[in-house]
Amino acid sequence: MLSLFGVGAVLMRGAGCTINDMWDRDYDRQVARTASRPLAAGDISTFQSLVFLGGQLSLALCVLLCLNYYSIILGASSLFLVITYPLMKRITYWPQLVLGFTFNWGALLGWSAIKGSCEWSVCLPLYFAGVMWTLVYDTIYAHQDKRDDIMIGVKSTALHFKKDTKQWLSGFSLAMLLSLCVAGMNCNQTLPYYSAVAAVGTHLAHQIYTLDIDKPEDCWKKFSSNRTVGILLFIGIVLGNLWK
Repeated sequence: MLSLFGVGAVLMRGAGCTINDMWDRDYDRQVARTASRPLAAGDISTFQSLVFLGGQLSLALCVLLCLNYYSIILGASSLFLVITYPLMKRITYWPQLVLGFTFNWGALLGWSAIKGSCEWSVCLPLYFAGVMWTLVYDTIYAHQDKRDDIMIGVKSTALHFKKDTKQWLSGFSLAMLLSLCVAGMNCNQTLPYYSAVAAVGTHLAHQIYTLDIDKPEDCWKKFSSNRTVGILLFIGIVLGNLWK
């Protein structure tokens, strides 16, 4: 099941990136960091992108069909979010929130794939924690492009929060940690899990405290360091279950 979800995550994240690049090819040409993306640079055509996207979604469907019926319906229902979230930056300063709803669907799907349905007292706090985490790392990511975003008229939480970004990130991090604790309590998690949550909190606190929102290279470094958050949490969940 871990292998299926690993492949599925790569395929659906990849599909999301393909759709994002298709929607944003004209914007990407105007941003130095994204101007070299294949569609923006003209290296591939829109039709070629559609063919590639079709391949990604077809393979992802094969993965989804390996799961139970509940999970198939639940997984298929995320497609609307995958297709529409790249458009949100045009209409709201909160596209990172919609991205969070999209990227963390696996918190629901993983549980249902194993148990046959969702235990909402566990899945919803876990899902909410993931959404909060996405708001943290993608707001940091968005600070890289804020000057270009202002010029081309793209919205983001980075532009909305401005100099108050660290306070917002601190609030999102606290909400994430509390939600992880609630999810843990509702499924009888053990000491290794809560130790991992504490380590995640320490990492996020250091990340936010040392962040320089006006240095794109530092924003990229802090954004990338969130892989450590994911690894810590994954190890904590595995060891917490083994402790049982």
